[in-house]
Amino acid sequence: MKSLIASALLVLAPALALAQTADAAKPAAAKTTAKPAAKPAQPAAKKSTTAKPTAKSATAEKTTVAKAKATSSRTQLKSATTQVASGLVAAEEALSPAELAIAEKVHTGRIACELGASVNIERDPASPGRFNLEGKGFKYRMTPVATSTGAVRLEDQHGGAVWLQIANKSMLMNQKAGQRLADECMSPEQLIVAEGLKTNPQPSVLDPLPAAAASK
Repeated sequence: MKSLIASALLVLAPALALAQTADAAKPAAAKTTAKPAAKPAQPAAKKSTTAKPTAKSATAEKTTVAKAKATSSRTQLKSATTQVASGLVAAEEALSPAELAIAEKVHTGRIACELGASVNIERDPASPGRFNLEGKGFKYRMTPVATSTGAVRLEDQHGGAVWLQIANKSMLMNQKAGQRLADECMSPEQLIVAEGLKTNPQPSVLDPLPAAAASK
């Protein structure tokens, strides 16, 4: 009887072993097949990636708005500056007929002076009657001023410069500094007068009148 039981166990042992192996393999297979179920969670990741362009778009829009505001501010500032400049030009245009008459007598262009110096004086087309005068180390905006002697006088009240023009020469002074910037300046017209005075000098105010000299 014992031998029969032992024989039966020997026969059943391989079957039990196979059954246990099959039972152990089923959970593993279940785990293996359960893994693909986690993949549908990927669309959530896509949402996060699609959200990034939205943030970039918002940043780009903010940058565009900021640039537009900066451009608008610059435009407004430029417009205000232009209006101020226009107001200054309009204020400068109020010259009297006498001042405009003086301006017509001013010699313009490059004018040679003594010691190799020179000045350049040009009419301002934007402001009739006014002149831009410049030379080495200076630049002035000149306005005609009436005088009792009949000499042509231009002044830059802000810079302190004075330009005096008589028949045979001109000179530039800086009243604020108390110095002459250019002297013995002669335009072609003044040079002709100066040459004529050399051959036919005008009598000095200290010389006696011809009639008084003859009576002596």
